[in-house]
Amino acid sequence: MSAARPRLLYVTDLAYQAGGRRYCDEDIRLTSRLRSHFDLALCHPRDAAALMDGFDAVVVRNSGPVLGYRREYDAFRARALATKARVYNPLTGKADMAGKQYLLDLTAAGFPVIPTVDRAEDLHLLPSAARYVVKPKLGADSLGLRVVPAGRLDGLTTGDLLIQPRVDFAYEVSFYFVDDDFQYALYAPDPRHRWELRPYAATAADLEFARRFVDWNGLGHGIQRVDACRAPDGGLLLVELEDLNPYLSLDALPEEARDAFVAAFTASLSRFARRTPGPA
Repeated sequence: MSAARPRLLYVTDLAYQAGGRRYCDEDIRLTSRLRSHFDLALCHPRDAAALMDGFDAVVVRNSGPVLGYRREYDAFRARALATKARVYNPLTGKADMAGKQYLLDLTAAGFPVIPTVDRAEDLHLLPSAARYVVKPKLGADSLGLRVVPAGRLDGLTTGDLLIQPRVDFAYEVSFYFVDDDFQYALYAPDPRHRWELRPYAATAADLEFARRFVDWNGLGHGIQRVDACRAPDGGLLLVELEDLNPYLSLDALPEEARDAFVAAFTASLSRFARRTPGPA
């Protein structure tokens, strides 16, 4: 490794089309800032396994849903684990990085999460609702998500699907962390427009809620986004814990907050790329 400037392979799909967001803009702007501190190359997620050798760290950013390149992603993970490559975020994540099983695990453990089951015989464990959200365990970016009337649940083939009551929430809010440090929060005041985001002033109770999931995941390094909804009783419920390639919505931040995030991200990457190999 170079003593002066670590070498980063930055994994992103600049052509990925996301509803209401331009992933490419975020990564173009981020990498333009990171180049002041790192020797950096960009690659598509399908090419990461072939190109990762010779870099001090591999940074997985807006690489799109893994469902679109499952074979290549599995090959990348296998090679990274076999060679002990530094991957940011580390591949030990227990949340979206590993599928949606964590929603079942957190439900069973009594965490404040939208109640979730994956078996027809467990439907009685969910609160009664007029409609239910059904989504694949390996889904992402709302791919395969459906809203199903209560009377039609019996016909579902469960096991590879998750079922949740549809919560009539007031708004969605996301909390963004670098390593274990809270950076900022954004919310969508209108539930009909998930990606029309505004800065959100997180309370101490909000941050206690979000940190509970970051602590549970135990990553140590990397970016995590805790997505939650404000339930009818006023409390927060986890919607998703994104620990693979969370979109950051930096364009919704004022310049000062955006610069503070970039500084925290740069410092984290610098520590990560130079650390002694060992547990993430």
